[in-house]
Amino acid sequence: VQVVESGGGLVQAGGSLRLSCAASGSISSINAIKWYRQAPGKQRELVAAIGTGGSTNYTDSVKGRFTISRDNAKNTVYLQMNSLKVEDTAVYYCNAILAPLGQAVGDYWGQGTQVTVSS
Repeated sequence: VQVVESGGGLVQAGGSLRLSCAASGSISSINAIKWYRQAPGKQRELVAAIGTGGSTNYTDSVKGRFTISRDNAKNTVYLQMNSLKVEDTAVYYCNAILAPLGQAVGDYWGQGTQVTVSS
């Protein structure tokens, strides 16, 4: 099983980026997928999450600006980030809570994708 993020980059404040998180391999089920971020010198924080039924939640600082969505057919989750701020600069990590075929549910992490917002 692999979890791979893409879509990071450099953008000016006020701009937009869309991150993708794709889970691949022999997967029985995906319970939830979460986006975390970690800025230099700070702890990793949960940004957004989406459950099996499509329920979502967001950290307060991104509410109204970020939208998480899910394409179950592609085992892919997207994070649309609008009105980006300098303080959104961080490495963004995808965390998939899933069960590989014949195995128990576990946590699977991507390698991270850098998002840099310039002023």
